[in-house]
Amino acid sequence: MALRKLKPTTPGQRGVVLIDRSSLHPGKPQKELTVALRRSGGRNNMGHLTARNTGGGHRRRYRLIDFKRQKYDVFGTVERIEYDPNRTAFIALVNYTDGEKMYVLAPQKLEVGAKIVSGEKADIKVGNALPLKSIPVGTIIHNIELKKDKGGQLARSAGCYAQVVGRDADYAQVKLNSGEMRLIHSECYASIGAVSNADNRNKKLGKAGRNRWLGVRPHTRGTVMNPVDHPLGGGEGKNMGRHPKSRTGKLAYGVKTRSNKQADKFIIRSRHKK
Repeated sequence: MALRKLKPTTPGQRGVVLIDRSSLHPGKPQKELTVALRRSGGRNNMGHLTARNTGGGHRRRYRLIDFKRQKYDVFGTVERIEYDPNRTAFIALVNYTDGEKMYVLAPQKLEVGAKIVSGEKADIKVGNALPLKSIPVGTIIHNIELKKDKGGQLARSAGCYAQVVGRDADYAQVKLNSGEMRLIHSECYASIGAVSNADNRNKKLGKAGRNRWLGVRPHTRGTVMNPVDHPLGGGEGKNMGRHPKSRTGKLAYGVKTRSNKQADKFIIRSRHKK
């Protein structure tokens, strides 16, 4: 997908770089595959603000995505590729031979009219979903399950992918984008190819208003606050003599916060180790 640069006719358009979505479906989504998406504005059930810098934004409907790909050995035709405001990747509307329609994550090089299928004996072709035991070593994959039948959890964002690098008994060795290498059970499903919209990382919004359309409110740095409002507040000028902390006083950098110690045995190489 190409990038689109705007002419600098206004200050807000100068330097703007957006994704060219001219080849995507221009109409509305499939209505029966969407549900209403309610906004909280960062507030909990008591009305207290618990997540700062969020609120507003354009109204959206949530697209129901099939992350499980459990229609085994039923062929589907890609009817169209659409923009999804709820994620960075594009989505594909698939029309199966039994008449059912579903949204799936659209991988790169998936074209309208292409045939895709899910199953153990499916071809190694972009868009197909197979268990890891059926995927050859070296294959690029996305939408990877961590537990059988739970649905894809890894490599779902724009441009993301992982690679099958080996096998170990009942497990496959998968290398993630972060550099982490981990074991995933061979019965777990994954889709072939890398996720679409890899150019998403190169876009530039150009103005604060475009961030507001996405539901992002202005962020005030802690160092410009008063001491009563933030641990980094106060002092004369730009006082940078303290360790970075959150508003509640927790150290912001260099402190390990990972709590899922049960999964340590599946991580062969951590993303933090060179």
